[in-house]
Amino acid sequence: MADLPPGYKKEYGPGVKTIAINMKNACNMSEPKILEFLRSKIYISAGTLSNILIKDIGQFHKEKEELFRAGLESTDHQQIDDTSARVNGENHNTQVIGNQFYTAYFTVEKKNRLTILKILLGGKELKYCINNETFTLLKQLRVARKYIKELKKLESDKEFGKQEVEALLSEHLHGLKKRPRDRILDAAVISYYHTLTDYPVVKIFMCDDAPQFKLLTKELALCWVHDGRHYKKLQPVVPYYAKLLADFRSRFWDYYHKLLDYKLCPTNEKAKKLSDEFDELFLTKTGYRELDDRISKTKAKKEYLLLVLKYPNIPLHNNASELGARAAVRKRDVSLHTITKEGTKANDTFLTITETCKKLGVDVYDYIFDRISEVFKFPSLAEMIRTKVVGG
Repeated sequence: MADLPPGYKKEYGPGVKTIAINMKNACNMSEPKILEFLRSKIYISAGTLSNILIKDIGQFHKEKEELFRAGLESTDHQQIDDTSARVNGENHNTQVIGNQFYTAYFTVEKKNRLTILKILLGGKELKYCINNETFTLLKQLRVARKYIKELKKLESDKEFGKQEVEALLSEHLHGLKKRPRDRILDAAVISYYHTLTDYPVVKIFMCDDAPQFKLLTKELALCWVHDGRHYKKLQPVVPYYAKLLADFRSRFWDYYHKLLDYKLCPTNEKAKKLSDEFDELFLTKTGYRELDDRISKTKAKKEYLLLVLKYPNIPLHNNASELGARAAVRKRDVSLHTITKEGTKANDTFLTITETCKKLGVDVYDYIFDRISEVFKFPSLAEMIRTKVVGG
């Protein structure tokens, strides 16, 4: 008896498998509806459909890992956002990371700095450093001076494992509470991340001003659209205040469009002028207290909102990541939640492949069929990302 063609394993061939995966992940259909469609022509059980969607998909998990690394290498900035998720009835979070070439999804239990670093390291072991950068970070995290003083006795170029650094803290910092301990560990692991030379380290995060995104990268760029939403939330009752708000919002977006123009043709002179204009705009006092408070908060973020003057290639807003998060939300609205870790991982992987295919202009169905049928007519998504980068 002849061998089955490539892609034909168990009962069904690559056509049925691709249709099921595409309907679930690209068309955002529920499993009962996919089952209803397939049963119009073939016999298939709910369990078999579930297995097609989440089992024996190691090649796609590997594809996700490779495209994520290629995406991290593709630009010096990455955009990040998160959205809530449910796994077997428990609250989780889906981290959405990407740029113009890809979008990657990671559903995790927590959304703290340590969790995000684990994602960025792509499976590499977390280690800890106690070096000069660690002490700078500890000051920014407002760790007590007495702890910093003791830690300076441990300064070295050595990389510590989790158990080693925990033992050091217990030995040298007696009575250390959980909060400062967590902050010390954050500073030490971030310092380690920044020392890596054999793995892509993100230089700039574009994000909203959520605390878990801060300090992970050397530079931080905040989203202008996100900041602008705070002004939209103001609801003045007095007509005079309403006019003050409308006038200021108009000036806010006029300035934003000047930044867009700057990105097209950046110069040092324009950067200096725009920096001065920022100060002038956000020193405005209107007499409407809530508006003035909001203006002062925006002014305090100048360094992060105007990072584009230093790096004109970075975006001014985080809409791409927010749209990526919305794709996860739309899928959650249909499927409600995943049940198993295996199903959660499959959901993240296929969302990553689907959304990345869209950014690269690749037909999702054709790509998945190509992989399942083992034709391999298409290069990997990681290779496509690298080609796009080289081609500009």
